[in-house]
Amino acid sequence: MNITRRRHSRREFNQFCVTVGLGLSTASSPLRPVWVQIAEERLDNRRRTVKICDGVIVPALGQGSWHLGQGRHPAAAEEEALRTGISLGMTVIDTSEGYGGGRSEELIGRAIAGQRDRVFLVSKVDHTERDYIARACKTSLDRLGTDFLDLYLLHWRNPEDNLSHVVASFEDLRAAGKIRAWGVSNFKVSDMEDLLCVPGGDRCATNQVRYSLNSRGIEDDLLPWCEQCGMPVMAYSPLGGDSLVHNPTLARIGAAHSCSAAAVALAWVIRSGNVIGIPEAGSAAHVKENAVALSLRLTPEDIQTLDAAFPMSSKDKLRVLVDRTRRWLRRSCNR
Repeated sequence: MNITRRRHSRREFNQFCVTVGLGLSTASSPLRPVWVQIAEERLDNRRRTVKICDGVIVPALGQGSWHLGQGRHPAAAEEEALRTGISLGMTVIDTSEGYGGGRSEELIGRAIAGQRDRVFLVSKVDHTERDYIARACKTSLDRLGTDFLDLYLLHWRNPEDNLSHVVASFEDLRAAGKIRAWGVSNFKVSDMEDLLCVPGGDRCATNQVRYSLNSRGIEDDLLPWCEQCGMPVMAYSPLGGDSLVHNPTLARIGAAHSCSAAAVALAWVIRSGNVIGIPEAGSAAHVKENAVALSLRLTPEDIQTLDAAFPMSSKDKLRVLVDRTRRWLRRSCNR
């Protein structure tokens, strides 16, 4: 194959991803090495990255796994989707002990076998009582076929959680080399303030929360709070539970950039440089569509159009107001 070496525009590359990349099988096509090489060359110096923990820099776009390993797609297709994402630079892979009763972790373990060093691996723990965190971490490591996690998160804050115990448990795992960093998930600003009052709580590396064009509640409080603290946010469901991929506004903007509506939605999520998006995809074709977002730069006009089409919902505004009121009352009581 004769490949002409010349500089390509972003639009040409995005079109290449959509029209050529989607037609290649990363498992069996003899063209795969050429495709990966070209993709990597053209994405160099274009990829968005985020500084996460201890100066570690990761891609701004990774891969989620909430529904993987649960029969929605053939297991082989889901494993190939994950491997395709890794080859395209989406090396942050997120999972949890509770996804499919551990089947998600097992599937990821098979997908990353032989290339663990290329992956920034994240999992989550659902409970905190006694020594549960340590036992759950060992189980997750066994399922994933690895000796350590790059990042371990508390999935939810429950009323009975002792944050001092949680932080101490995470720090014990870090000291033992079982995890390299830890963080939280689904924490509101009031929860984050409680965490930072705990000794060692300032070592929290990230907060993983829902964030997408149709779920923008964190923009009024949590997102600026995390930015001020130098803490990146991980955005799950960045495609709005797939409800955005057929939106006509996104489709029009995508057409202007020769990419999919999904790529536009993801590029919007990661636009600030402080957010890591972790979309889930059950097929290599969808992963390739998503990966275009790593190099897609939306114009100010694009952002303005999307802001007008997707204003913050009344439900999100109410949620922010409730948390702000709770924080104000707590501070008033502590004076």
